[in-house]
Amino acid sequence: MYVPPPPTPDLDEAAGTPRAGRGAFTFMLHSHLPYVRENGTWPHGEEWLYEALAETYLPLLETIAGLASAGLRGGMTIGLTPILCEQLADPLVLERSAAYLADRQARAARDEARFGEAARTGRLPATEGGIGFAGSGGPMESDQARTFARLAAWYAGRYGELAAALDGRWGRDVVGAFRGFQDDGILEVATSAATHGYLPLLARDSTIRGQIREGIRSYERFFGRRPRAMWLPECAYRPAVPMGTPLEAERADLEGSAAVRPGLERFLEDAGIAVFFVESQMIEGGPATSATRGELIGPYGAVKRRRDAPLPRDEPPRPATTYEAYWVRDSDVAVMGRNERTGLQVWSGTVGYPGDYLYREFHKKDDVSGLQYWKISGAGVELGAKAPWEPEVAFARTREHAGHYAWLVHELLAEQRARGLDVPLILSAYDTELFGHWWFEGVAWIGEVVRYLAADPTVELTTAGGFVEAHPPTHAVELPEGSWGVGGTHYTWWNDQTAWFWPRIHATEGRVEALVAREQDAPEAERTAHLRQAIREALLLEASDWPFLVTTGQAAEYASERFREHEARFARLAGELESGPAGTPLPAEAITGRQVLEEQDNPFPTLDPASFGSATPPLVGPR
Repeated sequence: MYVPPPPTPDLDEAAGTPRAGRGAFTFMLHSHLPYVRENGTWPHGEEWLYEALAETYLPLLETIAGLASAGLRGGMTIGLTPILCEQLADPLVLERSAAYLADRQARAARDEARFGEAARTGRLPATEGGIGFAGSGGPMESDQARTFARLAAWYAGRYGELAAALDGRWGRDVVGAFRGFQDDGILEVATSAATHGYLPLLARDSTIRGQIREGIRSYERFFGRRPRAMWLPECAYRPAVPMGTPLEAERADLEGSAAVRPGLERFLEDAGIAVFFVESQMIEGGPATSATRGELIGPYGAVKRRRDAPLPRDEPPRPATTYEAYWVRDSDVAVMGRNERTGLQVWSGTVGYPGDYLYREFHKKDDVSGLQYWKISGAGVELGAKAPWEPEVAFARTREHAGHYAWLVHELLAEQRARGLDVPLILSAYDTELFGHWWFEGVAWIGEVVRYLAADPTVELTTAGGFVEAHPPTHAVELPEGSWGVGGTHYTWWNDQTAWFWPRIHATEGRVEALVAREQDAPEAERTAHLRQAIREALLLEASDWPFLVTTGQAAEYASERFREHEARFARLAGELESGPAGTPLPAEAITGRQVLEEQDNPFPTLDPASFGSATPPLVGPR
């Protein structure tokens, strides 16, 4: 078990800022689900939201509340995508989520009764709609039945507590709960592009700008402030590129006469974003330079960007590392890279904690209730041979793994300080839904890690924006084009299976830009509402989730159908606008049809069509 080291003489505990001899740590938890409200339930659709609330977001809020009550601040940067917030704040989604929790609690109660009867009779009762745990009406040993009855009772209690928290502690305001923790300085909430559009492959800069602007507009509505940090969808970044490069050739005719398209950092700079995130290899494996602009006025005042001291001829330049934040080229936007070594402790199939034999098995579910009663049990153990899960033992193991993780963080930061970094940083980035859903005990592990690190005097718990504000970068990096996907490229989103998406997305982009230009000079209330709904549908069809789900095969048919539906809805609305001169009234049936779509696809109620204009001024003025 890891025991934090005692304070060392070089630490000033009275100071409220990081000091020499200390390193910094933050989780970066990226939370995202595609827009599924009113678009299917099971096996694909709204149930994704219910599961994420029950298994991840509500348990995470409870964990954060525990940390806050202990006076612990920092250590968490929580990314909540705009399209996820729009859904989590929707009354219909919340009502159905409460019903989902009640249903799960009822299923557990029925399981408890079913297993209780088996403990008394030695046989499972016959069930309707499933073959049961061991066959409908089949035999079951009394001890085994009592074990599963206790597990069912545990689940009934857990779902009851989650339901009480949703309605009581959080007042069915999940987004507001995260806002409260940010307002109290417990964590930082990062944002993303509006619908998680894959920005490097979009044809028009107006679309990129619109995705970012509307994402920030949504954030301001929910959190009452501007965001400092943004998670680029799929960690996909594109530097400045000339027109006519291989990826641009297909869509060069859509972009006009501009010779160079700006790097994504320019859009973030215009929007006032301070920091974004990339995969490890994009910093450690890409071309980097420490030769920067010297003295300049950045987002935090005058910053001296140093050049490294001259090195002997046989000594290579200092390589870029994910233990530092960097300016991106000559912009005033910083970038942080995901720390690979700590990431392996969760993601690795061989050394990752989630594969521990004591943790709950994800893939085996009871045939009647769908609840998960088994543990991983061992390497290569067949589903039929899994042993019963033991919650108390499993959650105790999270403390051991958290202790190991905290020790690793301590050692890595010490190594980087020894290499000469004043305040090295570990950004430990994960998909939030990994915890609680795939790794059931993982949310508790997060809380234990923060507790351990808070007790370590050599570690400062920080947030992404807070770190950059306290420690403006002193070096710049030139990032390559890439993502977190296969090979670090765009392949996961643009390949033989998904190539058909992109000409249709690009055509929609061009049509949006033309409609905005056409309608802005002759605004009319119903036509403006029509335009706003058309842009909503365009944003929804641009979501990176659809090609991702096709490539991975997780829900290929569902994703393709969703894309086509939004495309058809957009085309109908756009066609109705294009059928007559700007400013002329729309037919009554067109208005009625749009109102139906407004009920079904309702995110971004404050959407501004001007965000998608071809010549839009910066979102923020000079700093």
